[in-house]
Amino acid sequence: MECRINLPESEMPRQWYNALPDLPTPLAPPLDPQTQKPVSPEQLEVIFPKAVIEQELSPVRWLDIPEPVLDIYRLFRPTPLVRARKLEQALGVKCKIFYKNESVSPAGSHKPNTAIPQAYYNKQEGVRRIATETGAGQWGTALSFACSQLGLDCTVYMVKVSYNQKPYRRILINAYGGEIFPSPSENTQTGRAMLASDPDCAGSLGLAISEAVEDAATHDDTKYALGSVLNHVLHHQTIIGLEVEKQLAMIGEKPDYLVGCVGGGSNFAGLVLPFLPRKLAGENIRFIAVEPKACPTLTRGQFRYDYGDVAKLTPLLKMHTLGHAFMPAPIHAGGLRYHGGAPIVCNLANEGIIDATAYFQTECFDAARLFLRTEGFLPAPETSHAIKGAIETAKQAKPGENVVFLYSGHGLLDLASYDAFFQGKLTDFAYPEASITEALKDCPNVE
Repeated sequence: MECRINLPESEMPRQWYNALPDLPTPLAPPLDPQTQKPVSPEQLEVIFPKAVIEQELSPVRWLDIPEPVLDIYRLFRPTPLVRARKLEQALGVKCKIFYKNESVSPAGSHKPNTAIPQAYYNKQEGVRRIATETGAGQWGTALSFACSQLGLDCTVYMVKVSYNQKPYRRILINAYGGEIFPSPSENTQTGRAMLASDPDCAGSLGLAISEAVEDAATHDDTKYALGSVLNHVLHHQTIIGLEVEKQLAMIGEKPDYLVGCVGGGSNFAGLVLPFLPRKLAGENIRFIAVEPKACPTLTRGQFRYDYGDVAKLTPLLKMHTLGHAFMPAPIHAGGLRYHGGAPIVCNLANEGIIDATAYFQTECFDAARLFLRTEGFLPAPETSHAIKGAIETAKQAKPGENVVFLYSGHGLLDLASYDAFFQGKLTDFAYPEASITEALKDCPNVE
């Protein structure tokens, strides 16, 4: 069997898959926090372009990918599906392990799959600048890349702990022409208020979202773009799983297990959602979501309505949440430090269609080291969670079964994290139950 399965460029999918029509239980609508009534499209136009809002609410199963978006996708797509033979040998397993390598994009992760169309739709509607947040910096890098391709300005609010831990991410964002600020920042009322109450605040994705949304809402020439969680983001990411489906078919195989890391849920959803119809039709495929014990949204959060941000500027979303006021520990997988999850992913988890598990960060760095020494590539700390999940899954898999995981990004700009790990400076943290209970107290009560 070939080690690398390369899909011809001519076979790259030309449509995204929208899972909304296929959900066994309809998705709960986003609510206006004041009235607790479903949010209207007009209310969302303050921060999003109309085309994105249409996709967010679309009942159509297949969404055409615009040709200008495909042109930029062709810089790096289709991405390879790789058989991890040396990892299999090191583990002594009889199953087959494959990984979908999204690290080959210019930004080094899966994030351009949605950054490019979001920048395109904003450009089409005359937007000059896009504001956004970023955790580890992968999304901020991707959006600054996409904006550079399409001639837009880009402003990024990066969670302060990651801003300090990952200096090369901010350098790359600047290189693409984006401006970047540590969050909380002095740029917004939200940031200033947080700094006044806690000058040493390490920041969170929820807080950085608040700053970016405020920025967009207070400037007429600016819109907001989100790198995960929302429906349209997940739609765009399905190009990953659609390619995997074709690549496995090329070698006469099908997946038995699909594994991905989960912060907001976009990369995981991009891998698994195209296989949802097959699973619902009775095919025995397990969807395994892996998250950090320090931010255990799916495994320990409550499934309820909550804000997507700290300042309560966003609509209410029904999702697994640790509470919008949750301030996670400064683990190195900055992209997984979000209090909530994608409503589509949480909906399926609540239905038992997705299995979720959580690991400590040192366990995941150990898995990353094994992957590095067998397959040769250095994964992002976020991706190391998927690797750990795939390894544990492979140990339990039957001979001949296929474990497919998403290699969502490389770790070449995360060397400081690995240096801390190799020096024994990383510590494990499990979020205390009492802290979760306290954080959930501030969640709204929705009838």
